[in-house]
Amino acid sequence: MNKNSKVKFLQDNKQVVYSIVLMIFIPGIIVLNTWLFSQSFRNTVDQSLQEKAVSVGQAINSAIVDKLDSPEEMQMFVDDWENYNSDTTSLDIFYPEENGFRLVASLEKDEIGEIDESMLYTITWIKNWPIAQKVYESNQKRSGHYWLVVVPLKNTDGEKKALLSMYLSTSVIDKILSSALSKSYIILIISVLIVVMLLFANSRIFEYAILYNKIKEIDQMKDEFISMASHELRTPITVIKGYVEMISETEKNLSDETKEYLSIVNISTERLNSLVEDLLDVSRIEQGRLKMNIQSMDVWPIIEDTVKELKIQADAKKLTLSSVLEQGSSTYINADKDRLKQVLINIIGNSIKYTPSGSVEIKATNRDKKLAIFIKDTGIGMSAKEREGLFNKFYRVKNKKTADVSGTGLGLWITKQIIELMEGTITIDSMEGVGTQVTIEIPLIEKKDHGK
Repeated sequence: MNKNSKVKFLQDNKQVVYSIVLMIFIPGIIVLNTWLFSQSFRNTVDQSLQEKAVSVGQAINSAIVDKLDSPEEMQMFVDDWENYNSDTTSLDIFYPEENGFRLVASLEKDEIGEIDESMLYTITWIKNWPIAQKVYESNQKRSGHYWLVVVPLKNTDGEKKALLSMYLSTSVIDKILSSALSKSYIILIISVLIVVMLLFANSRIFEYAILYNKIKEIDQMKDEFISMASHELRTPITVIKGYVEMISETEKNLSDETKEYLSIVNISTERLNSLVEDLLDVSRIEQGRLKMNIQSMDVWPIIEDTVKELKIQADAKKLTLSSVLEQGSSTYINADKDRLKQVLINIIGNSIKYTPSGSVEIKATNRDKKLAIFIKDTGIGMSAKEREGLFNKFYRVKNKKTADVSGTGLGLWITKQIIELMEGTITIDSMEGVGTQVTIEIPLIEKKDHGK
């Protein structure tokens, strides 16, 4: 896979990459957070123990401040200390000498009198400051982690007289710390497992993301094809329609059979032209290219003109087609004149189509600061189940009563999109065998704004 292919794959599968990053990033953050917490916790404990160790050394200094000149009394103190402080594994008191430090009191009595030349003792004595450091010992005397505390012992005048060295066991604290960290790591492992399981449980999102991109690509190709095909079909449809009209008007000696054939061709051409226009509108709407010329206007004249245009269709079926404006109602709204007329022709035309007998009534009124337009018919109606898909593309109610009614199934979907672009709403109420009422609502504007 070359560089360009990799870049294209990443661009086309952003969701996949995002999910993989999450699967790595989230557990990584949890692990890092736990590790930083454990390190911080351990450092805090160590610092606290260090301060405690130094405090213990200073406390011993205070306890034997008046015994520093007497090795015997200091030994008695060391013996008593051993009885009450089990965490002290070594307690030694030294006197400084030229070649090192001589042990004068200790828990290990058989070592008293020996000389220790430890550099740490020398540094502590010279700096005149207590030192506490964590050490690991592994010998016959002791094994494990300890705090080695070295403290210069001073008399009441602040004069250095002796040097204290002791080992404080950290076993109890280490066990507590280990237990706390173990629980923390267990929680960490459980958290990571849960996160990974959740991410894997949603791993099908990878497939969906890839499928979505493929569908998106195919959908785009479909839109481009429909747009291209519709534009290409427009020219031959116009040519056919033009020749049919020319023949009908210029040829006076046409037989009745020929006239019937031309009429069928003309009707089929009109139907095909309607389909092409619907497909073009669908393509424009889906691609956000549908042009809307929104202006403030009085729409009642548009409603009346539409009713007049469709009256021929209604009269052909012997239907009563009427329009009523409720007294005192305003009909000023922001709308696209041509698109609104397209909507009215579609809805009123549908009412005429699906009404075998009776009437179609258009009524305009005001409610809740909106212009409400009702198109009510006494047609075949629909069941609740049939109404569910009314605003879906290519949906048509299919039953014995609608078998002979032609249509693309795009009109209501287009109508809904156009009305919503004018900030309006459309709802349909219908009862099978009784009729249908379509309600369009668009926000009203002040009459004084008309024409601005």
